[in-house]
Amino acid sequence: MKAIRFHEFGGTEVLRYEDVDRPVPGAGQVLVRVAATSFNPVDDHIRAGVLAEMIPIALPYVPGIDLAGTVAELGADVTGLEVGDRVVAMLPLDTAGAAAEYVLAPAESLAPAPRTIELIDAAALPLTGLAAWQTAFELAELKPGRTVLVNGAGGAVGSLVVQLAVDAGAHVTAVDAPQHADRLRGYGADRVVGPLDLAAGPAAVGGPFQVVVNHVRVSPEELAQLTHYVADSGIAASTAGPIPEDPARGVRSASLWVRSDGAQLTELVAKVDAGKLRIHVAARRPVAELSAMHEEAGAGRLPGKTVVLVP
Repeated sequence: MKAIRFHEFGGTEVLRYEDVDRPVPGAGQVLVRVAATSFNPVDDHIRAGVLAEMIPIALPYVPGIDLAGTVAELGADVTGLEVGDRVVAMLPLDTAGAAAEYVLAPAESLAPAPRTIELIDAAALPLTGLAAWQTAFELAELKPGRTVLVNGAGGAVGSLVVQLAVDAGAHVTAVDAPQHADRLRGYGADRVVGPLDLAAGPAAVGGPFQVVVNHVRVSPEELAQLTHYVADSGIAASTAGPIPEDPARGVRSASLWVRSDGAQLTELVAKVDAGKLRIHVAARRPVAELSAMHEEAGAGRLPGKTVVLVP
C-alpha cells in the first residue's frame, strides 16, 4: 500500500510518498481503509521534531491523526464493530498513521461516522472536535447561562467551541477577523466582534466574562492581559499558551492537551447528525500534496481546516 511517512525529523522535504507493508490488526485493534485524514498544526510540529520529548515516536512515522474510513478487518477481542462500518477516530499522537491507504486504530478510539455529511469531511471532526469538547466541558465547565468569550472563534477548534457553548445554553461573544462574522452569527453567537484590542479592556466587548476560551497565539504579556477579561471566580481555558491566574479574584486557568476519547467523539457525531454542530472545511486536497500543505501551514498560508483525501 501507499503511505506518506518520514524517516528523520526536518523540513517538509523529509515527507515521502512510498510503498509500505499493509498492517495487520492485533488484539483490540481495527484495520481501517482510510477515506481521508486532515491536517492539524501538531502534524507540522511532530515532523519538525520540536515535540520529540513530549511525544516520543518511532521512525519511520506516518502522519495523520484524524481518521475517517471503513472497517476492513477486526483484531481479536474487538466487539461492537463489523467489516464495512464507516468510522472516525483520533489516532494516538505517537503512532498516528492515517496518511496511508490502511491504518490500525485502537478499537476504543473509534466512533460511528456521521450519517449526514460526506465521509471525507468527517475527517475534519475528531481532533478539533475533541479539543473543543474537552476545552468547553472539562476545562471551562460550561453550564447554561454562563457568559463566554471565545477568542479565535473562526478557527477549526474555536468554531466548534462556539457551537458547543451555544448548544449548552451559554451566552457567547465570538472574536475573530471580519471574514468569519457571518458564519459565527450562523452558529448562534450572541455577539461577534473583530480582533481584541486588549488595551481597551473587557468592557469594550461586553465583559468581563465567566469563561474566557483562547485559541490565539499571542505573547505572554498579552496572555496576561486576557486575565482581566475573566470575571471574579471565573475560568480561563487556553489551547495557545497559559493565561495567568488571579487568586485574589478567584480566577482559575487551565490549558489543554487533547486526548482521544471514543465516547466523547460519539457524542460529537450525534450533535453533527442532529444539526447542532457544523463542520467548516476550507479545502479538500489529495494526500500526495501533504508536503505542500505542511509548507503552506508553516508559512501561514493554509486557509483553514484542510481535509486530506486518500485514494
